[in-house]
Amino acid sequence: MALGPRLDLRQSQSLVMTPQLQQAIKLLALSNLEIETFIGDALEANPLLEAGEVRHEDGDGSDTEASAPREESAADQLIGEGAGEADAPLDINTNAMDRDRDTGDGEWGAAGAASRADDLTPIEDRRSSDTTLAEHLHEQVGAVAFNAKEEFLARNLVDRLDEAGYLRGDLRQISADLGVALTEMEDALELIHALEPTGVGARDLAECLALQAKEANRYDPCMQRLIENLDLVARGEVARLKRMCDVDDEDFADMLSELREYDPKPGLAFGGGEAAAVVPDILLRRDDQGHWKIALNQATLPRLVVNRSYFLELREGCTDKDSKGWLKEKLSDANWLIKALDQRQKTILAVSSEIVKKQAGFFRQGVSELRPLTLREVAEEIEMHESTVSRVTSNKYLHCDRGTFELKYFFTSGVGSADGEGASSESVKARIKALTDAEDPKKILSDDKLVELLKAEGFDIARRTVAKYREAMGIGSSVQRRRAKKLAAL
Repeated sequence: MALGPRLDLRQSQSLVMTPQLQQAIKLLALSNLEIETFIGDALEANPLLEAGEVRHEDGDGSDTEASAPREESAADQLIGEGAGEADAPLDINTNAMDRDRDTGDGEWGAAGAASRADDLTPIEDRRSSDTTLAEHLHEQVGAVAFNAKEEFLARNLVDRLDEAGYLRGDLRQISADLGVALTEMEDALELIHALEPTGVGARDLAECLALQAKEANRYDPCMQRLIENLDLVARGEVARLKRMCDVDDEDFADMLSELREYDPKPGLAFGGGEAAAVVPDILLRRDDQGHWKIALNQATLPRLVVNRSYFLELREGCTDKDSKGWLKEKLSDANWLIKALDQRQKTILAVSSEIVKKQAGFFRQGVSELRPLTLREVAEEIEMHESTVSRVTSNKYLHCDRGTFELKYFFTSGVGSADGEGASSESVKARIKALTDAEDPKKILSDDKLVELLKAEGFDIARRTVAKYREAMGIGSSVQRRRAKKLAAL
């Protein structure tokens, strides 16, 4: 066969990802706060862009609501056709979500906060503080140190404390590193122990509790032996501890009660300096008619507009081809970004609205009614690609009367149930927790008994699954729970 050059015509399809399409897809995965940073950078880079007034929801809540119409998957079509240059690179058209809709469910308020405390600790309720532990201690060190050297050593130890207030380093090694005597470091540590909150600077849990017992003037020989044998307390060896402490049942119960009042992690009362409150991206509320309304949190999402007057002013000064091309490019970029951000909002609303519809039971009655849900189910209902739904639900939080939840929280695996529809793993976990919390201390439920009780309630679940869920929630075995409840009853 002779070798030689020749020309062939072939027809093929290929995936074309233009920079604009790549950026549009990236925008979907960003939270509102990340979008705010992105917009700030865009304002600096494009002189034609400016921040407009933030749009607020109308008084009747009709801006955006808890259901959305099905829309054409524009991004999927663009990718398939290789037409990434188009102006509508997202999974929804620019006219989507213009019609106001709601779920028509008036039961939202009836069960509003009925089980909030039992479902899940809201993210925004997690403790935070403007003053860090280190800052709080440094303020005290300057007032109690005897001399400059002791103050320096004490401040060095403060900087070595972890967020719980414990000193994890070896004091002998620290003294060697600083070139001072061990006794001087011990004096500096003693100064730290005298600071507030009591217990900071401890090197282990026993020392932390001992410092608090001394502060309360309760560190007698009996309490000392109890604190020195915390491992026996954890194992519930009550009889042995009473013999070691030489106390009767009443005194031992008082000692345990007081021990429980001490803070094992005193440093956590202060912020770590980097914690930030979670700001919800989606807001869910109930209107006067009892219908669910859903909207984006516009407070964290500035509105972009094109400064037309400045554009006209610049256009008059553009006389050469390069400057005109630059101005045209900036105007095109500005218009595209505004449209892309608008489409992003509508896509988020479409996905969030479908989640609210699918998980209506959760918003009415709590986690016990959370049903199994997958990304594919939502994607099929709103006619988007599964990957788009995955991006939309990443780093996004929804706020409702029950608290603030990540959108991923509403996608759970399921187990079999008597009604054939299945139950979410979260609802099963909630039921396991309720059963173990309510169990009789004298009749602790084994995993087999839990399986039996759950099956009686319609949950088709295996023993190993019960054990897996129990361990995931930090619930001990039947033996561990028996010991713990025995101690709690003293």
